Amino acid sequence: MKLATKYIHAGTEPDPSTGAIMTPIYQTSTYVQEAPGVNKGFEYARSQNPTRKALEEAYAQIENGKFGLAFSSGVAATDAVIKLLAPGDEVIAANDMYGGTYRLFTKVFEKFGIQFKYVDTTHPENVAAAISTKTKLIWIETPTNPLMNITDIAAVAAIAKKAGAWLCVDNTFASPYLKNPLDLGADIVMHSATKYLGGHSDVIQGCLVMNDTDLREKLYFIQKSCGAVPGPMDCFLVLRGIKTLHVRMQRHCENGEKMANFLRNHSKVAQVYWCGFTDHPGYIIASKQMRGFGGMMSFTLKDDSVENAKRVLSSTHVFALAESLGGVESLINHPASMTHASIPREERIKNGLSDSLIRLSVGIEDIDDLIADIDQAIG
Repeated sequence: MKLATKYIHAGTEPDPSTGAIMTPIYQTSTYVQEAPGVNKGFEYARSQNPTRKALEEAYAQIENGKFGLAFSSGVAATDAVIKLLAPGDEVIAANDMYGGTYRLFTKVFEKFGIQFKYVDTTHPENVAAAISTKTKLIWIETPTNPLMNITDIAAVAAIAKKAGAWLCVDNTFASPYLKNPLDLGADIVMHSATKYLGGHSDVIQGCLVMNDTDLREKLYFIQKSCGAVPGPMDCFLVLRGIKTLHVRMQRHCENGEKMANFLRNHSKVAQVYWCGFTDHPGYIIASKQMRGFGGMMSFTLKDDSVENAKRVLSSTHVFALAESLGGVESLINHPASMTHASIPREERIKNGLSDSLIRLSVGIEDIDDLIADIDQAIG
C-alpha cells in the first residue's frame, strides 16, 4: 500500500453499529461485562479504549511495525522505555537531544541507579566504544534536536544487536513519512505525536512502536500499570491528524528546503543547520534512510550575540515564538532558554548548542510570507 493511502486508512474501519467513517470517540471509563471475565475485549479504559486501540493500530501501520502503544505525551512514552530497565543498567544516549529527555534521564532515573553515557552517535564507533556489559539500551534522535545531526540507524542497530541491547529511535523530527527506523533495525520507535503526527498544535501525546511480541507485552504492562494513557478525544485528534500527514509533510519539506537555502544565502546569517544540504556531514546517511529532509532547522547570526538573537526571536509576525514544533503553523524557538534550558549550559556549549542558536519549525503557510517574515526580523 502506498504511503498516502496508508495514512488515510491506517487503524480505521467504519463503525459497525452505524457505518460512521470516522472512529467514534468512546468517552467512557468502564465497560459492561456479560459475566465476570466475559466482555467484548474491553474492561477498563486505562487498559483499553476502542478509540485508542484504533490509533495504536494506526501507529503500528504507519511505522511498518506490528504493535503500537499510545501515551499521554512523548515524555511519558520515553519514561515507559526507561522503566524496562533496572538499577545498575546502562543507557548510551546521543549527546544532542531534546532537553526534556535529558531532564528525565538525569533528574528522574539517575537517582534510581540507572546510568547514562552521552556520546556523539553520528560516529557509530563512539557507540561501540561506550558499550559495556551493563548496556541495555541505546537511545538516539536523528535528525537531532536542535542541531540536525544524523546518525546511521542501521550501523547503530548492528552494534546494539551484538551487545544484546535495545535500540530506541526518537523519530519525532522526521515522522514516519520521512523515515521508518524499524526497517533499519531499531527495536523501538518513539514519537512525540504532539508534533507532526497530530500536526495541528491541539493535542499532547506520545507513542511507541515495535515488532517484538515480548517487548510489546512488557511495555503494555508498564502502560496500563503506570497509567500515562491519553484520553479518547486526544486519540481521535491524532487519528485525524495522521490522515493528512503525507500532504502536510510534503509542504513542510518544500518550504523547509526553500527556507534553508534562503537563510544560507542571507548576508547576516553565519550558519544554517539543515540535513538537506549536500555538504552536511550526515547528508549521505540522511539520503539513504530518509525520503526527504523536513521542515526543521536551526541557524546562527554573524552578529552572534544573545541580544541580537532575542531581537530576531521577538520580531517575527508569521512565525510564532513558542515551544513545540511540527504543526501547520510556523514556530520560532530559542533552545537555550526554552526547549533545552534543562541541559546545563556547559553541556550545551560543549555539544555545539550556542546561547544564540535559533530553531525554526517551518510550517505549511505560503513560503513567500515565511521568508519575508524571517528576512524582516533579521533586518
